[in-house]
Amino acid sequence: MSKQKLELTWIGKEKRPKLEPRILLEDPVKSYHAKHRVTENDIFDNRLIFGDNLLALKALEQEFTGKIKCVFIDPPYNTGSAFTHYDDGMEHSIWLGLMRDRLEIIRRLLSDDGSLWITIDDNEAHYLKVICDEIFGRSNYMTSMVWEKDKGRRSDTTFSVSHDYIIVYAKNAANWGKVRNLLERTADQESRYKNPDNDPRGPWLQGDNGTAKSASQGSRFPVELPSGRTVVPPPGRGWAFSQETLNKAKSEGRVYFGAKGDGMPIIKRYLAEVQGGVVPRTWWTADETGHNQEAKRDHLNKLLVGIEPFSTPKPERLLQRILHIATNPGDLVLDSFAGSGTTGAVAQKMGRRWIMVELENTCHTHIIPRLKKVIDGEDQGGISDMLNWQGGGGYRYYTLAPSLIVNDRWGNEIINPEYNSAMLAEALAKLEGFNYAPSEAHWWQHGYSSERDFIYVTTQNLSAEQLQGLSDEIGTEQSLLVCCTAFRGVTAAQAAERWPNLTLKRIPKMVLTRCEWGRDDYSLNVANLPMIQKEEQELVVPAKPTRRKKTAVNQSDLFGEEME
Repeated sequence: MSKQKLELTWIGKEKRPKLEPRILLEDPVKSYHAKHRVTENDIFDNRLIFGDNLLALKALEQEFTGKIKCVFIDPPYNTGSAFTHYDDGMEHSIWLGLMRDRLEIIRRLLSDDGSLWITIDDNEAHYLKVICDEIFGRSNYMTSMVWEKDKGRRSDTTFSVSHDYIIVYAKNAANWGKVRNLLERTADQESRYKNPDNDPRGPWLQGDNGTAKSASQGSRFPVELPSGRTVVPPPGRGWAFSQETLNKAKSEGRVYFGAKGDGMPIIKRYLAEVQGGVVPRTWWTADETGHNQEAKRDHLNKLLVGIEPFSTPKPERLLQRILHIATNPGDLVLDSFAGSGTTGAVAQKMGRRWIMVELENTCHTHIIPRLKKVIDGEDQGGISDMLNWQGGGGYRYYTLAPSLIVNDRWGNEIINPEYNSAMLAEALAKLEGFNYAPSEAHWWQHGYSSERDFIYVTTQNLSAEQLQGLSDEIGTEQSLLVCCTAFRGVTAAQAAERWPNLTLKRIPKMVLTRCEWGRDDYSLNVANLPMIQKEEQELVVPAKPTRRKKTAVNQSDLFGEEME
């Protein structure tokens, strides 16, 4: 009998996309940086990626696996509502599958002490938790925050929904518990510490004290008060501390018996000795962390005049609390559903590095104008005032490269003519698991996987003499993966025996079965799914930038000679 496990199933769960790990193309025209440094800690190497977020996550995987400290995502909630900026009505099974594919990559991107925070409503929250349990493990589920997103009350519905959930998972619960930050203690919380007896150790709060229900008989010992009176807990109750704890506290002068020495014992907990903050509660009120209308009406409407904001943008105070708990200055934050760009804006103000991904054209109509104002110090809303934000830093703007493999007019799979030689080398290095890093000293080093293992990409048809020259230059202490269109004069078996330090692979045959080539959209938008038929809508997007000076790969070079 096969071993069974408890899991959530849905139609098409077994189907997994063969994602193409695209390279990223920077567009310097759309990248943006402050004109001068504001502080020594300004961060300039943030990334804004315009493109499908599943492909973008895959594109980031090689470079950023294990390096992201915090991921915050605010995915479409699958409510069936007709949002302006997101087609949020998603068939249930499809939504689950597409979220699963993203979460699996996100887990790999997280550092061992990293965490994932997902805002979601109760349409999918409970199913989403089960998926996350499968991917992260139930032991790494931290909690579900209840965030008061709306302070108002609707009278035209059965229940007036006023909250969303924030589901929190750690990559490793034990590691994250050691590094997560406490919340700052508020003035009201500090005011609870008193010093009625003028204790030189300062204000204190009741610690181990009083009585508790369901106590054992051993916890009902008599206590003699300074007044001479002896007290015991009422029937059915016992002291909330042990005899040993009380005796130790008395010897340290930490027990308070009231102003006249005739009150029930209180063991003091001094403000100076408690941890430097308070443990976060799971109920986050709008007064503490903001609400949707605060973000829309009081901030974005004023910041982006004339630009219609999202219906339910997240307030900066909410993201500030999340990033405060989960990260420290300099840590890397990822948001792959960037929306209106709140995560990046807050991370910038808090001194965190960030990566945001957005497919919709709101990347250009909302996020870029917002970030420019943040960087220029013109955004004094949100959390700017409390942090005294004056601007600074910047970001680089990227798009996803087109698919490496396309069909020619006869239906043959060929290298995309839009790729120049440098783009081809970078793409094949990524596909083969090498770090793309062209060497200035060695023309054949396009990337590396270790100190002694390199990759070389060429569109040439290499002769035996050329391969011999490569082998001699590399030497016996190093190895080289050679990606070429063909090699002549030897068979593959002869080449392996003759040059053991070389591994030969043919372009493009070496990658044809690796991925789903030519698919550009895996978005959580029902209109983009193959089973949904909908009239094509014209979408105006910026022209794709050039990565480098165009020198397209010559297709005749790739296929002009028969491969041996």
